[in-house]
Amino acid sequence: MKAIEANADGLIGPTHSYAGLSPGNLASSLNAGEASNPRAAVLQGLDKMKTLADLGLPQFVLPPHERPDIGFLRSLGFGGTDAQVLERAWKDAPAFAAAACSASSMWAANAATVTPSADAADGRVHFTPANLNTNLHRSLEHAQTRRALDALFPDPAHFAVHDALPAVAHLADEGAANHVRLCADHGSPGVNLLVWGREAWEAWDGPYPARQTRQASESLARRHGASGAVLARQSRAAIAGGTFHNDVVCVGALDTLFHHELAFEDTAAVHADIRRAAQGFEPQFVQVSAADLPLADTISSYLFNSMLVSIPGRDRLTLICPTETRDNARSRAVAEGLVASNGPIGHVDYVDVRQSMRNGGGPACLRLRVVLTEPELAATNPAMRLTDELHGTLSIWALRWYRDRLTPSDLADPALLDETRGALDELTAILGLGGGFYPFQRD
Repeated sequence: MKAIEANADGLIGPTHSYAGLSPGNLASSLNAGEASNPRAAVLQGLDKMKTLADLGLPQFVLPPHERPDIGFLRSLGFGGTDAQVLERAWKDAPAFAAAACSASSMWAANAATVTPSADAADGRVHFTPANLNTNLHRSLEHAQTRRALDALFPDPAHFAVHDALPAVAHLADEGAANHVRLCADHGSPGVNLLVWGREAWEAWDGPYPARQTRQASESLARRHGASGAVLARQSRAAIAGGTFHNDVVCVGALDTLFHHELAFEDTAAVHADIRRAAQGFEPQFVQVSAADLPLADTISSYLFNSMLVSIPGRDRLTLICPTETRDNARSRAVAEGLVASNGPIGHVDYVDVRQSMRNGGGPACLRLRVVLTEPELAATNPAMRLTDELHGTLSIWALRWYRDRLTPSDLADPALLDETRGALDELTAILGLGGGFYPFQRD
């Protein structure tokens, strides 16, 4: 059946800040403590969404989570009014308070793992929210992520939205940031490449955590009834160098896998496994050497954390890169070489997502890719699909509610709690999310 790849981007929240909460994410650590600009961040994200919509791809909006997460802080024993809970947490347990304020749900590539109906045993699109168990601030997300996915994909005849895997280290799951789907066309059966960093019971001694376990990836494939599953180990050297997710060194679309030579522990075996699993197409592998693009430049430029997409009317794939890719001489040379070649990637476009990049999230981090047939697309929540009108409405909404400067210490301001709830209350109506979508609305 004919299908198209849609994108669901995380709308950046009002508490977007540089708190340095993710070990192994070098940009997050480098910029920790600096002032952020939430207003610029959300507008950059919206403009990036509009760029994709204007190119002819279905684009959806995933709402930010309620932050600060007062319920989490109450579960730790802090009491009183919500403002008092926030004040006492910042005074007595600032690390937990910072986690409760994180706007990290903006990176929708970690929202879930998705199996299209063409690959699922029951013919439905399957979603499993990532438990994100490796980092405290991200482990708070999966329940609200499920609510957002239920709102966007409400029809059980077409969609199956699961709970996250059990939130234990043995089943640590980081979502689609470690998943690539290859296929002849979006509606045909594909190869689901699931990349993992460590075994569940492995003694890990690297400088940074390996966030995905093989057992989590296997569980997702079983749960979704996913055909064409290929499991691959992420390169230990890449993790040690700061590639906390495989999408920092690898991206794919249709029949093409574009990756750095350090993406996998055994590249030849991964290529062979993909070829064996491919049905009706010959995979194309575009590999960039460490000599052409050292790992440090790969991470700072985020060449592979670009979006690789098929644009209607373009003969070859398009790479949607951050401006940092253009500004790095080595990564720009690689990108220009792709366009000049006769290979499968023939176009490079640049988008400004600098506020996200300073926390280690490029264009690919901000989106969840979902392959949908025409009936499935028609069954989505239309209020959450980006149009010119919705882009304008959300831009005005952001200008009204978001601050243009925020430091980590500002997160303790009770006024920010009120501002955030006011923004989310209005957003609930804009996106047709129904009553009680956020905890503060139910309370």
